[in-house]
Amino acid sequence: MEHAYEVILIGGGPVGMMLAGELALAGIKVCVVERLKETTPFSRALTVHPRTLEILDMRGVKSKLMSKGRPLPRGHFAELDTPLNFSVLDSTSNYTLFLPQSETEKVLEEWALGLGAEIRREVEALSVHQDEDGVDVQLTGPDGETALRALYVVGTDGAGSLVRKQAGISFEGTDATFTAILGDAVLSELPSKSVVSRISEKGLVRVMPINEHLYRVLIIDPERSHVSKNEPLTVEEFRASLIRTAGSDFGLTEARWLSRFGNATRQAGRYRNYRLFLAGDAAHIHFPAGGQGMNVGLQEAMNLGWKLAGAIKGWAPDWMLDSYHTERFPWNTALLRNTEVQTLLLDAAPPIMEMRSMLSKLLSIPEANYQISAQIAAIDVHYAPDAEAPPHPLNGKRSKDIALRLKDEQRVSMYQLLHKGTFLLLQLNCNEQNWEEYRNLQVVSASLDVTGDDWNDVHSALIRPDGHIAWAISRSNSNPGRTIKEGIARWCGTVTE
Repeated sequence: MEHAYEVILIGGGPVGMMLAGELALAGIKVCVVERLKETTPFSRALTVHPRTLEILDMRGVKSKLMSKGRPLPRGHFAELDTPLNFSVLDSTSNYTLFLPQSETEKVLEEWALGLGAEIRREVEALSVHQDEDGVDVQLTGPDGETALRALYVVGTDGAGSLVRKQAGISFEGTDATFTAILGDAVLSELPSKSVVSRISEKGLVRVMPINEHLYRVLIIDPERSHVSKNEPLTVEEFRASLIRTAGSDFGLTEARWLSRFGNATRQAGRYRNYRLFLAGDAAHIHFPAGGQGMNVGLQEAMNLGWKLAGAIKGWAPDWMLDSYHTERFPWNTALLRNTEVQTLLLDAAPPIMEMRSMLSKLLSIPEANYQISAQIAAIDVHYAPDAEAPPHPLNGKRSKDIALRLKDEQRVSMYQLLHKGTFLLLQLNCNEQNWEEYRNLQVVSASLDVTGDDWNDVHSALIRPDGHIAWAISRSNSNPGRTIKEGIARWCGTVTE
């Protein structure tokens, strides 16, 4: 069977759509297979975190989300009294965006479609089978069973991932020890846009306004926390739990979406089995503390997309596809640990309540608050420096959106230069050489519009398509031309136009 596509993505939620856009941007023939007829109508994930906003800014998509959402300068860790302060983060996206997942999905789907991705809805994958040359995918849909073949398949198909199971990848971790409930409800007795946050021996309740009339309600009700997440949540149970934990149903008149979920915590033993990859909930599940799940999945899609495109186009070196797992796995492990810590802190037992008080006081210290805020926002993510590159403090780090002045005095931001999804060789105030022969490399000569201590000594830097710094070389380098040539060859291959 011929390859109908270069990549097939099983699962068309936010992560699948983000990866489809990344691949289509790189000129890859990609297809998303999704069993639902349309994007989710439910709010689900409501938080777009700073690092996610940064990567979307790199593709010119952030502004579309900003027009639909509400920026919030604060967040929380385990519902502690002292909020996290995102406004002090060293980022041009120093806030979270309060936006229903239904809107986020629509924006990402439109972006992917506009770039040429194909989306097949009301189609479900039955099996995947890989061989040395590609992957066969068996599907079922309105027209019966069909088969497609691709070079690679990525499972963005959630916690019960078919791809993960058929790839023989373990899903290691712990089962749920309790369940909580979520609902989007009309609460007529609350003043417009009220916020409620309470934790006591009666349980936890948090109420956040989605709009003028609709509220997101999170409840951990000790009397119902033993119930399996597979048991349907009724409006009657939702109301009773709200009364038990908050003392009132706040005039509940309508529940538009209800969900029960647990604190099961698991991670795939590896994110790749040859031609099969995992991203998002297919690779890890956890209690949704801090609203990190969707965000991490989108960041994984950004990490994987350009690497997969490079392998298909022929310029990516062999080690690059394996780096998807080696780079993302440790950070996702840290994510699982911080959600487990937050889960422990949601217990209302007296020793835990005392610990909550202590941690709230610690978060009032700016340095401590910054550290936790950066972790939840994923601003602290960095990758191991390239062992083949000369040492530099910037190697492997995420690049913030630095302001640049081009030769013609035009001012641009670095993220603007990443809209095409290619590598960016940034040459700062130096006698540049011509490196234009690399088709996946954009070369820009500029100066810093605003000086920054960590960039002041930089002669040149290679910025990866995902905004991390592959390598930087200092002005004191004795042979910058040779170092740049070797660094480009290592990261960008040798394929030319």
